[in-house]
Amino acid sequence: MFKLFRILWNSFKMALQELNANKLRSALSLLGITIGIVCIISVLSLVNSLESKIQTDLKSFGSNTIYIDKWNYGGDGNGEAYPWWKYIKRPEPKFEEMRFIKLKSSLAKNVCFFASASSAIAYKDNEMSTANIYCTTEDLNKIQTIEVAYGRYFSELDFERGVPVTVIGYEYATQLLGNAEKAIGKEISVNGKAVYIIGIIKKQGKAIIPGFDFDNALLLNYRFFASVYNVKWCNPNIMVQGKDGVPSKALAEELRGVMRQIHKLSPKQEDDFSANDINQFSEEVTKVFGGVNAGGWFIAGLSLLVGGFGVANIMFVTVRERTSQIGLKKALGAKRGTILLEFLLESAFLCIIGGAIGLLIVYLITLALTDALPFPLVIAPKILLIAVSTCISIGLLAGIIPASIAAKLDPVVAIRSK
Repeated sequence: MFKLFRILWNSFKMALQELNANKLRSALSLLGITIGIVCIISVLSLVNSLESKIQTDLKSFGSNTIYIDKWNYGGDGNGEAYPWWKYIKRPEPKFEEMRFIKLKSSLAKNVCFFASASSAIAYKDNEMSTANIYCTTEDLNKIQTIEVAYGRYFSELDFERGVPVTVIGYEYATQLLGNAEKAIGKEISVNGKAVYIIGIIKKQGKAIIPGFDFDNALLLNYRFFASVYNVKWCNPNIMVQGKDGVPSKALAEELRGVMRQIHKLSPKQEDDFSANDINQFSEEVTKVFGGVNAGGWFIAGLSLLVGGFGVANIMFVTVRERTSQIGLKKALGAKRGTILLEFLLESAFLCIIGGAIGLLIVYLITLALTDALPFPLVIAPKILLIAVSTCISIGLLAGIIPASIAAKLDPVVAIRSK
């Protein structure tokens, strides 16, 4: 064990000496390794961080959730132009259909009717001309991520009687009343109707994917919402979350049968609704980012290939310059394996140094972009592990031929060389 540590330490010192003795040559040779590692870490970190943010945003739509809507969120499925003329004639989902699904579906865990409108809200002299108004039923907070920071959420009595109360987003509460915490119990005007604030939603932050923005929204129960707005024109849909362990495809197929029963469609008639599976979007995102990762690896691979040749060149020159030293070591009893290992480790250390410089550059870039990007940029531990293992692999591959030449040198011939 001590011998191995000694070889490691000597190889590391030799690598540093090589860098110090030939600064320009070594810097140019390691440039490819540095650029390659910058490409690998930056691309993987950016892609992984962006994918993580998008997947988190998709989860906000509800895990294992099917959206019953007149519109097909994925287009026509054949890559052709979106046939809006086909979908616009379909009937809108209705509140009564949600209740029927609750009774008939054996795979559904939570079912919610949802609609949205845009209208003016005001508190005293402070007014917002266009605010997001969300209509909700009992199961919305079970499907979506809605945490109440102050006050409370809707009660069963609020839903049953259509009480004029609201749970409001953190940003709206701050803009209207100045202090979100003190907004509980205040009366605001929603499209001319008096509504009392009973809860403030915990701040969630910006989302990349357009969808539910609970920071900038005002929630109303269905019965009160229906007394203020015409639900038919408020983009209604039905969210259905499957039970634990139920595949989304099985849930979608069951819901398709229930909806056909509700709409009394004959076997020959096509569906006049869409059962949109949110899980499919998550799978598509994974595929897209897999392709981006592959592109990043291709670019980095070219740079690493150039860097590998540069390191190999350094090692060939090093072997030639140290030929007499190698001969002396072998004359004193050093084995081929020891010589081979020393040069391989030196080559690997050279690549690790180039990779460390690349990592430092990426870290500085990350600090610079953190505030500019709409999502946190994180260098995951697995990415660092990939970078280190890549450096070591390139170093070993680049040094294997020079190290083999050094290990096979005849000690007598090597000592006589100049």
